Amino acid sequence: MTAPATGSGGRAAVRTILRMRTREGCEAQFEAAWRTAAAEISRVPGNLQQELIRDADDPRTFLITSDWTDRAAVDGFGRSSAREMLTEALRDLREDAARNTYEVLAVVPGRQGPEEGAA
Repeated sequence: MTAPATGSGGRAAVRTILRMRTREGCEAQFEAAWRTAAAEISRVPGNLQQELIRDADDPRTFLITSDWTDRAAVDGFGRSSAREMLTEALRDLREDAARNTYEVLAVVPGRQGPEEGAA
C-alpha cells in the first residue's frame, strides 16, 4: 500500500535532486565538502534529510538528494545567503551540475519477506 509523503503539517514533502560531476581527482574533496555543508544545512528549518550518492559506474558523478517539508522551505533556502556560503566549496570542485525539484507523491516502504527456498 502506498502512503502519501508528508512534511510537517500534512503537506506534501519536496525533494531536490542535484547531479554533479566533479573535476578529475577531486572526488574525496567533494565528499568532504558535502559532509561539511550537509551538517549545516541539516539545521535549516524545513530540511528533513540529505543523501550523497555516487554513480557505481562513474565515481566522478554524484547525486545529492535533499528532502524538505514543503516548497516554501526549499525555495527559502535556495534564495538565502547561507546557501551561497555553504555550497561555494562544492562549486569549485565540480565540472557541471543540474538541479531539479520534485513533489513526493507517495512512499512505498520495503517489506522483506522470507527468502525463497528457506524452510
